[in-house]
Amino acid sequence: MRLVLSILCPLLLIVPVKLNAQVDAVELKRHIKILADDSMQGRGTGSEGERMAAAYIESQFRKIALEPAGDGKGYLQAFPFKGGVHGTGTEGTAQNVIGYIDNRAFTTVIIGAHYDHLGLGENGSSLDANPQGKIHNGADDNASGVAGLIVLANYFQKNKAREKSNFLFIAFSGEELGLFGSKFFTEHPTVNLSDVNYMINMDMIGRLDSKTKILSVSGTGTTPVWENEMKSLSKGEIKIKTDSSGVGPSDHTSFYLKDIPVLHFFTGSHSDYHKPSDDWEKINFAGEKQVLDIIIRLTQDLDPFPKLTFTATKNKSMGSARSFKVTMGLMPSYTSSDEGLKVDGVTDGKPAQKAGIIAGDLIVQIGELPIKDIQAYMEALGKFEKGQTVPVKVKRNNELLTVTVTF
Repeated sequence: MRLVLSILCPLLLIVPVKLNAQVDAVELKRHIKILADDSMQGRGTGSEGERMAAAYIESQFRKIALEPAGDGKGYLQAFPFKGGVHGTGTEGTAQNVIGYIDNRAFTTVIIGAHYDHLGLGENGSSLDANPQGKIHNGADDNASGVAGLIVLANYFQKNKAREKSNFLFIAFSGEELGLFGSKFFTEHPTVNLSDVNYMINMDMIGRLDSKTKILSVSGTGTTPVWENEMKSLSKGEIKIKTDSSGVGPSDHTSFYLKDIPVLHFFTGSHSDYHKPSDDWEKINFAGEKQVLDIIIRLTQDLDPFPKLTFTATKNKSMGSARSFKVTMGLMPSYTSSDEGLKVDGVTDGKPAQKAGIIAGDLIVQIGELPIKDIQAYMEALGKFEKGQTVPVKVKRNNELLTVTVTF
């Protein structure tokens, strides 16, 4: 870890910035509808649907006139992966899609989003009770991020400004199987990683809650500048909730592990996560437009300043249930500010649903273990065994209830 005092933080709060333009919510809707259409069969890694999605993204990069930055002189970067449950299946080949804006600058900003999803529910990650053969369109996860990627690429190409950084736009595949695409890129980069200023990752940015308007941004401890910048950007209509760690279950982790400052933008989990019901009709297009406008503002705020300094962080609380012997079968909220574990969704037939836990519940205790936040929840899961029955205390509409969960 390099400990550095930054003199930039207070300056960032007073720099006047004027947006040259704003992104188009109509364009976002068009891209998401195409990427989340049934014809793409859920964009499973290495599938025909994934190749169709890659071809669409490539066509948009060509239309925008991004420079190809994949293998050779093309936009695509092929990489190997293992399919099946937890990477135990057959090997295959998938593709990242990469485009570049060359501003003749010394540093480069990377903006990324993964375009793969769960296909027909065959790889073990679906939260549907009987997922096999069902199309998992992944409108929020992560057609929303890819649509944002295309729209931002178009903005930075056509905004009639010449920023002091180059821009690299990457649509990753293989994220759902274990960050295959982003890991491969960082091991086989098509730009010099030592010149990368920072990386922005957009994963599930399409379901901003229209009431709370809370945007989750993680990675804010990866450079001294981020926290003050987030405070500045949070003064508007959208409230930004930060998490300092650079490690989490999405593609920014691959760049953090290469000592690159990262930010991960996320509008929150929901009951359609990793289910066939994650469709385009449920996207908050106006809310996503607001998120992208914040990202534009962020890049413009940072444009006048020198290359950011990387700092290492503690491991992220946003872990994966795959590392535990038990699961409750619920989707936690990553944007809630309540003390406890807020439940955004439950999976049919899993322990939480069988015990009567519902979306909106706040878990405050499992067995004898108090649950103050998502980190405490993850730690608690590691202490139980399959078949064990424990009392779980939840708050529901200001009432404290006790239910019985059997793992």
